[in-house]
Amino acid sequence: MVYKGELPNGLLVAAKVLKVSMNKKVQEAFMAEIGTIGRTYHVHLVRLYGFCFDANTKALVYEFLENGSLEKYLYGDEGSTSTRLEWGTLHSIAVGTAKGIRYLHEECQQRIVHYDIKPANILLTANYTPKVADFGLARLGERENTHMSLTGGGRGTPGYAAPELWMALPASEKCDVYSFGMVLFEILGRRRNYEPGHGESKEWFPRWAWEKYEQGEIEDVVSCDEIVGEADREKAEMMCKVALWCVQFQPSARPTMSSVVRMLEGEMAIVPPVNPFHYVMESSGGSTSSGLWSGTYQSSRDTTARDSELSISPAAKSTGAMIEEVERTLASVLTK
Repeated sequence: MVYKGELPNGLLVAAKVLKVSMNKKVQEAFMAEIGTIGRTYHVHLVRLYGFCFDANTKALVYEFLENGSLEKYLYGDEGSTSTRLEWGTLHSIAVGTAKGIRYLHEECQQRIVHYDIKPANILLTANYTPKVADFGLARLGERENTHMSLTGGGRGTPGYAAPELWMALPASEKCDVYSFGMVLFEILGRRRNYEPGHGESKEWFPRWAWEKYEQGEIEDVVSCDEIVGEADREKAEMMCKVALWCVQFQPSARPTMSSVVRMLEGEMAIVPPVNPFHYVMESSGGSTSSGLWSGTYQSSRDTTARDSELSISPAAKSTGAMIEEVERTLASVLTK
């Protein structure tokens, strides 16, 4: 549950109350994660101002984002009064989101894998600057009731979760790349990726987009968003190709977020994507694309390495000592 609040100095905040039972081990993990989150600072990440940790209440206090989530601007649900965003704004949101995820993976002191990238977790400021929310909480299993636990760890949301999550295979930061690709498709189509009402061929937008690309008809995909202007159409075509690379079945075939940012900004040539949905469309055969990005993409790290980098081991500290340490960390960050 998230509540809007106001600090004594008039600053608006969003207070997220965590509805999760915590034994001692989980409490220690909670404090370790808050310490990690408190040390992150980036223009495209939602900023943590503080937390509440007592016997009855566990809560996180974040900056308040005036325009809510990207989700409400994409789908055009009946009764929605949200402003229709211009294509240039949507493209900027995509690039900014990619930069936020890149920071989590490659630039912050400890690598953080989000595990739940989706429009609902991309929040927008008054001028539609995107900020990634809910990062650093994956190991706590803290998810709303609408989230399905796919691997026993509360990781991922159906429709955005990478195949290795729902197949219970070793996961890495590349699962965030996959989820971001699915977000790009929803931005391109201004619709949910799966909508039965669109007819069988367009029920699943990503697969339809691949078929159109394969047939040399990528213009049909771009036209879904009513994009006008040659420069914008070129950016949309680039976004479609980047999305197709991001959702490759094999994690090793997906780009790093650094490469995603460079491709979206036109600073890096995009190799023609290969079929990312052969596992759906065929009954056999592995990916043939895993070597295409050698030298360009970083290899995925195994699950053990990921877990060791994601959180500080709290074994030698009491919960009280950890709370004091986290409070000092947040205080130092907020003075920047």
